[in-house]
Amino acid sequence: MSTLPVIVGLDYSDRSVQVCVLNEQGQVLGNRGCANDWQAIKEFAESRGTVVRAAIESCSGAADLADELVTRAGWHVDLAHPGYVARMKQTPDKTDYQDARMVADLERVGYLPRVWLAPEPIRELRHLVRYRQQLVEQRKAVKLRIRALLRVQRCRPPASVNPWTRAWLTWVSKDALLGDHSRWIMERHLEELRRVADALKHVEKRLHEATAKDPVVVTLQEQPGIGPVTSWTLRAEIGRFERFRTGKQLARFCGTSPRNASSGERVADAGLIRAASPTLRATIIETAHRLIRTQATWAQMAARLRARGKPKCVAVAAVANRWVRKLYHQMVQQAA
Repeated sequence: MSTLPVIVGLDYSDRSVQVCVLNEQGQVLGNRGCANDWQAIKEFAESRGTVVRAAIESCSGAADLADELVTRAGWHVDLAHPGYVARMKQTPDKTDYQDARMVADLERVGYLPRVWLAPEPIRELRHLVRYRQQLVEQRKAVKLRIRALLRVQRCRPPASVNPWTRAWLTWVSKDALLGDHSRWIMERHLEELRRVADALKHVEKRLHEATAKDPVVVTLQEQPGIGPVTSWTLRAEIGRFERFRTGKQLARFCGTSPRNASSGERVADAGLIRAASPTLRATIIETAHRLIRTQATWAQMAARLRARGKPKCVAVAAVANRWVRKLYHQMVQQAA
């Protein structure tokens, strides 16, 4: 094996990985497809020299491969932000050959837009949290279909019965005046609603067990306004708070920072930045609503903003942004 230092760029796909090997001057020493296996990639790259750095675009499955190359091959592997890499390309054409070359060259010159490679326990927790979110979306869709069917059939419950209580569900299943086919459809909807509710109980039980001894989750649940679901989401999506340099950087990652739309002498905002996990941002916005209702400090901040003519949504987003920054400092101090 040659001792020549080389840099490796990887373009990932399910069955194969395009591997580009460059020397420190940017000369291509090899660029070909390999099996989606860390050993095959290692053999090809190390036949050209000693791998000093490697990079791969972040996508489904790429993190697992990167983790294998780090732990088994002993490489230093960086994950690249795929959106930024795509915008930095100089050609409208797209091939695996060019993508691997681009990633390798960005890594060589130090311009690679890196993202955090989460350890396996965090990636596994993300699977659980996102599966729970999928079940929540399924439950919401079923409830919308139930309400739509009742609305079409002009069925109204007694005024004393609140929606989605046991009494309301009993009325829907037994007393709502539905046609024969509509009754059959309603029974299927109610059966699916029960199935999703049971699945939610199972996944939440598993989340409780998986995070019972997690110090970050325990610390998060000690904070006012944070319950189990919020703590699970923050832990899964953020991972380690100390990987961010400032609270402002964390707030931007969470999608609670205002998006600047200034040009020339015009200074303006355009809502919140768009590059963020929708689930994480929604969870933090819900937390902000809860804090405004239950915590005097945040209620006063929201009231001051409303008194200045800010819409309610802007006030809530500002509370969320300030709360995330404060949470960052508290969590970093706890980890120190």
